[in-house]
Amino acid sequence: MTIRPILIAGDPRLTTPAVVVTSFGSELAAFVDDLHETNTAAHGAGLAANQVGDPRSIFVYDLVRDDDRRRYRGHVVNPVLETSPLPETMPDPEDDIEGCLSVPGERYPTGRADWARVTGVDVDNNPISIEGRGYLSRCLQHETDHLQGHLYLGRLIGRHQRAARKMIKRRQWTDPGNAWVPGEGPDPFGW
Repeated sequence: MTIRPILIAGDPRLTTPAVVVTSFGSELAAFVDDLHETNTAAHGAGLAANQVGDPRSIFVYDLVRDDDRRRYRGHVVNPVLETSPLPETMPDPEDDIEGCLSVPGERYPTGRADWARVTGVDVDNNPISIEGRGYLSRCLQHETDHLQGHLYLGRLIGRHQRAARKMIKRRQWTDPGNAWVPGEGPDPFGW
């Protein structure tokens, strides 16, 4: 398995919608293993293929939900998302905090639906479905957004949106090619 560099906001590959996976087999399984290895090294809850520069529609997840302390780990190829309604109020600055491995070291309140279900297939092209509430729901929505070419920064509103724009300019994340490698140098999230 290989730990892959994670692209940082500003790289156009992060805003390009993913392509449907049509080829299944050992190469795809090895790539999913790499995504898990990279996500683990980065202490992430999930990682989408385009975050490591691969255009295929795949993401992995590995998290422990706060409410039931249960671990959820897996992958979804060609995911399709279904959610409960999105909130119409400002996100709670304490309960709705979200981060992203492609926006290292930053966290912002982000409005997400409380419930989500993702359907798709596994690396062997067998149907799978994962659904959940709270943190798992947030993760499923976040990773599916990545594969549609959207960073969570685009979901920010009000002062949080303005703060994120200033942060991007300050960090000079307006040019392609910025990346970080989990396990090399200081951890941008301070884990």
